[in-house]
Amino acid sequence: MRGDHQTLALLLFSVFIAVTLGITTWVGRNRQGSAEEFYAGGRLFSPMENGFAIAGDYMSAASFLGISGLIALFGYDGMLYSVGFLVAWLVVLLLVAELVRNCGRFTLADVVAARMAERPVRTAVGTSSVTVSVLYLVAQMVGAGSLVALLLGGTSDTARSWTVVGVGALMVIYVSLGGMRATTWIQIVKAVLLMSGAVALTALVLVRFHGDVNALLTSAAERSGHGRDFLSPGLRYGGSWTARLDFISLGLALVLGTAGLPHILSRFYTVPTARAARRSVVWSIGLIGSFYLMTIVLGFGAAALVGSADVRASNASGNTAVPLLALVLGGGEGSTGGTVLFAVVAAIAFATILAVVAGITLASSASVAHDLYASFRRPGAKQRSEVGVARVAAAGIGVVAIALGLLAQNLNVAFLVGLAFAVAASANLPVLLYSLFWRNFTTRGAVWSVYGGLIPAVLLVLLSPVVSGSPTSLFPGVDLALFPLENPGLVSIPAGFLAGWIGTVTSPEPPDPAKHAETEVRSLTGAGAA
Repeated sequence: MRGDHQTLALLLFSVFIAVTLGITTWVGRNRQGSAEEFYAGGRLFSPMENGFAIAGDYMSAASFLGISGLIALFGYDGMLYSVGFLVAWLVVLLLVAELVRNCGRFTLADVVAARMAERPVRTAVGTSSVTVSVLYLVAQMVGAGSLVALLLGGTSDTARSWTVVGVGALMVIYVSLGGMRATTWIQIVKAVLLMSGAVALTALVLVRFHGDVNALLTSAAERSGHGRDFLSPGLRYGGSWTARLDFISLGLALVLGTAGLPHILSRFYTVPTARAARRSVVWSIGLIGSFYLMTIVLGFGAAALVGSADVRASNASGNTAVPLLALVLGGGEGSTGGTVLFAVVAAIAFATILAVVAGITLASSASVAHDLYASFRRPGAKQRSEVGVARVAAAGIGVVAIALGLLAQNLNVAFLVGLAFAVAASANLPVLLYSLFWRNFTTRGAVWSVYGGLIPAVLLVLLSPVVSGSPTSLFPGVDLALFPLENPGLVSIPAGFLAGWIGTVTSPEPPDPAKHAETEVRSLTGAGAA
């Protein structure tokens, strides 16, 4: 990219970072330091504010960069990511949003531990939540690196690596100083920016084709290099039975995984009532649904106007399709319009990454402090010390995410998020649903459910073509790919549910009808909710 692209985009990056750091500093100065303030923002946000924040938390770099890139490269098969991410919200709205708000205080483990032995359950769920969060963070780091590599000409591996480190440092600062209140306002600002940018780009694409969607799709097929196959199922997931099973596995992970994401569930605790939590989800569905429809237009627009070959040449995984599309829509390389639009889109994408990583880091640090540390701390220890542990945990999680982000720089960010969703659906969703709806569920069932989904999911990823055995894997020179699928959800999600059932029916501990009744009343009515 030319120097004027770089200068303007970096200037907009700096403005957003300055504004968000200002928000964080202001909130940090006015914070009381209680656990409720740090984890839940004092539960003072309105449904509309929380709905925008949920949308800002969910519409990540995977959505804006990764999904559009997959559509630009694989057409119909890439579009399936948009559908999966959107349909997942129906599960959240119908099954968990209101019930989780009523049963918990700060984390997913609160819901499960309400009727179980606390220490083993909090240890298991806390471990799972941190694992999911780190996987999700890696995707955002990879997105940031790809964006800045494009900005600097696509050749600077050093700049990409330093970007990953810089994003990690910023997310630790946001969480440590501002907690949930600062994170929420950063996500609201980011959601407004992202929706505005997506609407503008979508309108420009449609104007370029005079509103004729058929012309857009035809042009995309012609420039994709695949012809009409670009608009038909099977380009990415139809080559073999393994690919088709991979598609089913991915679909399960995307649809079921959202309801088990710790950073999404923690957002329901920032509103005062369960009714407000439900209304928050309605707001977020409207925003998220509109956004994912627009990613389809942007993906096919990138294929039609940039060309799949040029997108792949810029980034093999397609992560830079949207910024390249903005450059073309603005007038092309060297034009003032192209310079401005590219810089604005790059800045919005960077803002997206920073806002999402802040939310994920807060949720994972809360799991470390409120679940893992709180389970083993001395009786009578002050609550304020738990908040201090959360700040330290944020730094540790940041270091781990930076290291993995540097390792996985060449993978598609939407694909990486699919892995995080698979682990969430395998380890977190079964124990959550069993705890809310199964009268006979026991502590052993809860622990087995978490580990029975978490361990197979992580192990199958390590033994899959994602890590080794293919030219695009993390370690292409090694072949340990004993599991043929890239996404483990098809095996690990049923394993989590099955392990929970086996653990319960073989448990020597009898179920406690009184605790289940208490949980049921509380989840449905909100009586006694925090």
